[in-house]
Amino acid sequence: MKYCIRCVLPENFPTIDFDENGLCNYCRTFEKEKNPQEVKSRHREKFERLLETHRGKKDYDVLMAYSGGKDSTYTLDIFKNHFGLRVLALSFDHGFMSPYAMRNINTVVERLGIDHVIFKPNFELMKKLFTLSVTGNLYSKKSLERASTICSSCMNLVKFIALKLSLEKEIPFIGYGWSPGQAPVQSSVMKNSAAFAKATQKVLYDPLHEKLGDAINPYFLSTEDFNDADKFPYNIHPLAFLDYDEERIYGRIRELGWQPPQDTDPNSTNCLMNAFANQVHQQQHGFHPYAFEVAGLVRMGVMSRDEGLARLNKAGDETVIQAVKSKLGLTK
Repeated sequence: MKYCIRCVLPENFPTIDFDENGLCNYCRTFEKEKNPQEVKSRHREKFERLLETHRGKKDYDVLMAYSGGKDSTYTLDIFKNHFGLRVLALSFDHGFMSPYAMRNINTVVERLGIDHVIFKPNFELMKKLFTLSVTGNLYSKKSLERASTICSSCMNLVKFIALKLSLEKEIPFIGYGWSPGQAPVQSSVMKNSAAFAKATQKVLYDPLHEKLGDAINPYFLSTEDFNDADKFPYNIHPLAFLDYDEERIYGRIRELGWQPPQDTDPNSTNCLMNAFANQVHQQQHGFHPYAFEVAGLVRMGVMSRDEGLARLNKAGDETVIQAVKSKLGLTK
C-alpha cells in the first residue's frame, strides 16, 4: 500500500491524488493555506461576538453533545470554565457505551456542576439501524471518506436529537467536541439553516423510514419544527479555533476525574462498537474510516506521521468485536 509521504492517507482513499514526489492533494492544499492562526482567531472572535448577543437569554446557553470521550469532555470544560456558559449536556446511549465512558460522564458532569440528560433509545430499534448500516447502502461514497456507516448512523441521530432538543428549549448553541482533523475551522461557528436541515433530514429519514417505519419519528424534526428558521441554533466546535494539544487535553480532563477506557480501540475513548465499525469499513472500502481525521492531525503537527500510522494500523480487540457482533445478532 502506498501512502502520502507527509500524512497517512493511502492510495485507495477515494479522492486521493499524488504528485510526482508522492505528496497527496490534501497536503498540497494545506501547504497553500495562508495565516491559519488568523483564520482561527477570526472564528473565535465570531463566536465571542455571538455570545454577547445570546448569553444568558435562556435557561441554557449551549447544548453540549457529550459522548464522554476525551475531546467532548475537554470541550464541555471549555464551555463551562473558559467561556462561562450555562451548559446542558446531552449523552446518547446507543447500547454500546463503554462502562469506563459512562463512569467518566457521571464523574465529569458532577465535578463541573452541569445539568445532564441521557437519551437512551429503544435498543431493538438501534440494533436494526446498526445492522442495516452494515448491510445496506445508506450513505454517499463521499460521506464514507470521513466516517464508517455505523458511526454515520449514530452521529446523524445525535445531530437531529440535539437539534430537536435545542429548538424545544430555545438553546442558541449546540456544541460538539470534534477534533480539528474531523471538521475544519471554517465550519466551527455555523448557523443551522432550516432549509438545509430539512433537506438533510429527508435524505436520511426516507431510507430509514422505509426499512424501520414510524418508530424512527421521535428522533427527527417534525414539520412544525422547520417553521421558524430564526430559532435554529448555531453549531459550535471550538477545538477547531483553539489550540489543540492532546497532552494538555489529557492533563486537564484527568483533573476532572476522567480516566482512559481500557476496552475501546485507539480511535475512540467512549464507544465499544467503534472497533467493529472500523473493521467493517475497512473490509467494505479498503481504507480506515479514521484516515482522514488522523491525516489532518498529522498535517497540523498534533502527532507525527509514524504515530498516525501506528494508530490506524493497530487492530481492535477481537474479544470486544465479537461481543458487539453477538449483541447485534451478526455472529453467523
